[in-house]
Amino acid sequence: MTPTMELTATWLTVCRVTDLEPGWGEVALIGDRQVALVRLDEEEVYAADHHDPHTGAPVMARGIVGSRGDRPTIASPLHKEVYDLGTGECFTDATLALRTHRTRIVGGMIEVEFDA
Repeated sequence: MTPTMELTATWLTVCRVTDLEPGWGEVALIGDRQVALVRLDEEEVYAADHHDPHTGAPVMARGIVGSRGDRPTIASPLHKEVYDLGTGECFTDATLALRTHRTRIVGGMIEVEFDA
């Protein structure tokens, strides 16, 4: 019988919701990871890796926030690849994907989930 490993996740408190401007990205240093946080409104915050999947440059928090239909997006400020903020799917290049992280708001604070 092969033992199974249970993957667990950790929720980390990052900042207050009101620390972020709606419609803009900000970068947060969480441990040794840079995470782009994007607040759309009081109840909707997204988190993704800050490094551009195409170039590796730490720029995603400076990306252009928008949408494709009802899907919130961020476009890389370097080559303008457009990513779904919820899934990380790249709309402009199927070979690329942006790593995203689940978020939640607890008591006015943004928490980001990371794999253990």
